[in-house]
Amino acid sequence: MAKIIPFKAVRPTRDKVSLVASRSYQTYTQAEREARLDYNPFSFLHIVNPGYKYDREISGTERYTLVKNRYLEFKEDHVFEQDKSPCYYVYKIVDRDYQVFNGIIAAASAEDYEKDIIKKHEDTIEYREHIFKDYLKTVGFNAEPVLLTYPDNPVIAQTISEVQKERSEFEFTTTFRDTHYLWPIEDKETLDRIATEFETMQTIYIADGHHRSASSYLLYKDQKENNPDHNGDESYNYFMSYLIPESDLKIHEFNRLIKDLNGLSKEEFLIQLDTIYRIENRGLVPYKPSKKHHFSMYLDGEFYSLYLRKALYDFNTSLDTLDSQILYNTILKPILGINDLRNDDRIMYSNGKKDVMNIKMSDDSDKFVVGFGMVPVNIEEMKHIANDGLKMPPKSTFIEPKLRSGVTIYEF
Repeated sequence: MAKIIPFKAVRPTRDKVSLVASRSYQTYTQAEREARLDYNPFSFLHIVNPGYKYDREISGTERYTLVKNRYLEFKEDHVFEQDKSPCYYVYKIVDRDYQVFNGIIAAASAEDYEKDIIKKHEDTIEYREHIFKDYLKTVGFNAEPVLLTYPDNPVIAQTISEVQKERSEFEFTTTFRDTHYLWPIEDKETLDRIATEFETMQTIYIADGHHRSASSYLLYKDQKENNPDHNGDESYNYFMSYLIPESDLKIHEFNRLIKDLNGLSKEEFLIQLDTIYRIENRGLVPYKPSKKHHFSMYLDGEFYSLYLRKALYDFNTSLDTLDSQILYNTILKPILGINDLRNDDRIMYSNGKKDVMNIKMSDDSDKFVVGFGMVPVNIEEMKHIANDGLKMPPKSTFIEPKLRSGVTIYEF
């Protein structure tokens, strides 16, 4: 049974939410960040980039402490206020392509994560887990929910629909032309109905936020071990999540960008590829695969299509059929010598929402030598791998919706 509980969110006031809300820090270009920091004193970027105040880069524990200080200042200035009673928060996003996402922001159980009621499908990068755990321990809050998905549920869907008949507490549109809406739910009968429906679910799945959930779990373990009076009700037992039905998920692939050919010449590399792939040089014509086990490759100014020779590859598990795993098993590890996808700095990732030309531009910049693209994973593949207790390679999925930081905050 999944334990999904309401909580007292810290939220921007209605008049400031559009100014506070921000994307993840890394998604801004330097020019975008500087413009927001220069001209918007309410941006959440001021909290996560506290060095701006002193005109210098700050990192590590010093940065975490200043993040907490900036956050407390926003509360002291009443930019943020905390709700007086626990709520679920119905949250709706309509993106620029008119894709609609409906879900509930709530607190999910770290114990459920430990017991595999909250299932993982993707491996994480170890050092990032521990860095973010230390960050959370110092700052004391979650500001961006983990994206969880659950089987479509008619009772929850009807409840969300009924709540949305009322005026939303928040309604704001971002510069990406996504419109966001939020409705707090305080009514006890409705809260109980939602909690009961989640309790009937044997399994829910992490869609996006594997590092954030893993870090929250590590924090829970630390706090539990160091609290002699631990009783399971402490706020650190939970982490903030946005739960949406499976039918609302939008999944894109992640492309792979590699910095070198592991000492091979271009010709030697292509010859080794030929043992397990049918290769076609497509020249300057961009190629994007449309079928599983087909890959695109950009190398030395030219596009290639790679078709897996299935007779030479063994499909023994659900993970073996996954394209990102096939790429690892057949090229990245045996030919390019990339054994540890969690920690090797020779590989980088580019989300598939960007078109195939982004691979070309990255390689042409001389930062990378070769790039690979693939088709997206579907929800059934993702669930099958999670149910089998297996893990996809890091960055196998780029999943929407993407929420803004600072709209709801969970304190622990």
